[in-house]
Amino acid sequence: MTRFDRRMLCVCLLALPGMGAAQTLDLNVSGGGDALRSELKDAMSMVDLLDTETPTPQALLAAAQTDYGRLVAAMYAAGRFAPAISITIDGREAAGISPFEAPGNIDQILVQVDPGSRFRFGQAEIAPLAEGTRIPDSFRSGARAGTPPIRTAVDAGITGWRNAGHAKARLVNQRITANHPDRELDVKLDLSPGPRLRFGDIGVTGNDTIHARRIREIAGIPHGAVFDPEEIAQAERRLRQTGVFSSVAISEAETAEPDETLDLDVQLAEQKPRRFGFGAEVSTQEGGKLTAFWLHRNLFQGAERLRVDAEISGIGTDENDIDYKLGLTYGRPATFTPDTEFYLSASIEQLNEPGFSSDQASLSSGLTHRFSDELTGTFGLGYRYIDTEDAFGAREFQLLTATFGASYDTRNDTLNPTDGFYISATGLPFLGLDDTESGVQVSSDARAYLGLGEDDRFVLAGRAQIGSVWGPDLEGTVPDYLFYSGGGGTVRGQPYQSLGVTANNGEFTGGQSFAAVSAELRAKVRGNIGLVGFYDAGMVTEDSGFGGDSDWHAGAGIGLRYDTGIGPIRVDVATPVTGDDAGQAYELYIGIGQAF
Repeated sequence: MTRFDRRMLCVCLLALPGMGAAQTLDLNVSGGGDALRSELKDAMSMVDLLDTETPTPQALLAAAQTDYGRLVAAMYAAGRFAPAISITIDGREAAGISPFEAPGNIDQILVQVDPGSRFRFGQAEIAPLAEGTRIPDSFRSGARAGTPPIRTAVDAGITGWRNAGHAKARLVNQRITANHPDRELDVKLDLSPGPRLRFGDIGVTGNDTIHARRIREIAGIPHGAVFDPEEIAQAERRLRQTGVFSSVAISEAETAEPDETLDLDVQLAEQKPRRFGFGAEVSTQEGGKLTAFWLHRNLFQGAERLRVDAEISGIGTDENDIDYKLGLTYGRPATFTPDTEFYLSASIEQLNEPGFSSDQASLSSGLTHRFSDELTGTFGLGYRYIDTEDAFGAREFQLLTATFGASYDTRNDTLNPTDGFYISATGLPFLGLDDTESGVQVSSDARAYLGLGEDDRFVLAGRAQIGSVWGPDLEGTVPDYLFYSGGGGTVRGQPYQSLGVTANNGEFTGGQSFAAVSAELRAKVRGNIGLVGFYDAGMVTEDSGFGGDSDWHAGAGIGLRYDTGIGPIRVDVATPVTGDDAGQAYELYIGIGQAF
């Protein structure tokens, strides 16, 4: 074996100059390829020591003696069970040097590894297994041997028993034999399921202000039910979603109780109860928008949430086009069920839209239920008062409303998704009071994302929106239940709410049906910088169910994205592609997060 043999790897790491420092460390590996050489280098503590400091000879000797075991473990992980390893310090085998006789100076450390042949599994058995347990295919007779497949098989076996209620399942015996002539590894693993346990008492620690009873209600772990690790994972998720805690962990007792119950301990760290924030967006057509909120996370020591929101939009446009909104929302988690939240909201609002202006007040309450990690449903009842002036004159509306909504969300990131889809649907029946007509509005929003290339360098994103209102005629419909198109939320490049319908009296107003589609190609250019190309189109019809007179328009443009880690900063420039201003007028949109 020579240092310059093509089958060898020689890695020379120069230590920082200093008394007692090693001058060179040579690693020679016979065969195995670059991947194995890299794994061995990563396993060596001497490499880390030389990379981070100027070590003493005593520290280098200790690291060298530790690296025998680390290199053997790396060999076993690679399926090589007959390695030969030598570590010499200035010509002396490191294992034979007493820690009390460390040399005063070290010039060279030489590590030589002969990994030997790769083994395959001969016998590969694990038992007993819970019904339905699937052991990974990497642990089977004839598969490439190694310690990771063995650990994976043990984990899968124990997980299977835990999912069946046997919380204390464990590995009790393992027989591993290396058959060197045949280069086979025989493995027999024995599991002990232990008794089938039930959830016992739930202790709570770290709660300074929130009541322990409410923590148990929110966690929702069913006392006395058969142990299920998924229940623990869901309990941690529910507690985190309250926003009250900075950390949540649920640990199991070391041993079960005599009645075959298993106690749990919920360990928490509370966040500061109050929080505030603000946001800003700007558009050349819609003007600027400022938003701010104040939040109390734990109003009555039961994780109740009180949030006050304020919004001003249309800044920089005509004074008569500025909108104002002030809203208050109260939320109480774990109402009726651990996955159901009660909400109560109230708001006052002044809207000055292209098709109407109005002063509004509303009050609503309801329940939001989480059916799964992806599916959420909402039901609510409310009252609305609207004093408006639009194409049909000055009028008042009073409504009793009901809201039925559902959303299904598989996106991997809500602010900057590269995979998955999102779809929501809302039905809004309304009962008119006094002279207000009754009816129902339905709407839906669907979005899909597909990442392409390495690290999702390119992303195709699509969106479809649809809505319609039934019951009243066009004149009798509440103005903000009608549909418009144009602007940042529908068709970029077209002026805000520029597409509607012309009423019988010749005035401009919204339509009773609406549809829009958007497509984007997003690309990472360099580092945190990305570019986007997009095309939007929208249609509005006069009557319900897309009947009556209709019109459509479209816009297209390009955008710049800068990823901040909590969501991209968005800058879009768009132009109409239909109408007299096609390619002539331009709109600028700035905000945080992707357009959809």
